[in-house]
Amino acid sequence: MLHYESLIDEKQLNSLALAYMGDAVFENYIRYHLIQSGTVRPNQLHREATNYVSAKAQAAVVHQFIDEGILTDEEMAVLKRGRNAKSGSIPKNTDVQTYRYSTAFEALLGYLYLANQIIRLEELIKKSIHLVEEKKGGRG
Repeated sequence: MLHYESLIDEKQLNSLALAYMGDAVFENYIRYHLIQSGTVRPNQLHREATNYVSAKAQAAVVHQFIDEGILTDEEMAVLKRGRNAKSGSIPKNTDVQTYRYSTAFEALLGYLYLANQIIRLEELIKKSIHLVEEKKGGRG
């Protein structure tokens, strides 16, 4: 990461800005995961990536995290802030509630990344990947 004189205070940052960062971070991890697993053809990469980065998949992961009680109080607070953020536009291929929970997921990842909590970030991303793959394999 490039060095900047001023630091970002992730606790004060707008939830949609956190989600913007989280979206990019998650996408990067998923791309690396897919290439690492041997998926290399561009159209195949894109198709596979959507299994992980779609609003529906991310919302399902958030619900699983909540059901399992694996998030800290601080993480739950970030999740709620992200869920309640008003974005102004909802993609046409998903409903409002699903979109809000996917925004919450991305906000949480953005928060952890900007707080430099990389171990926890990667723990949640690994768990997310596992949940999506478990569901995709019909075992979930």
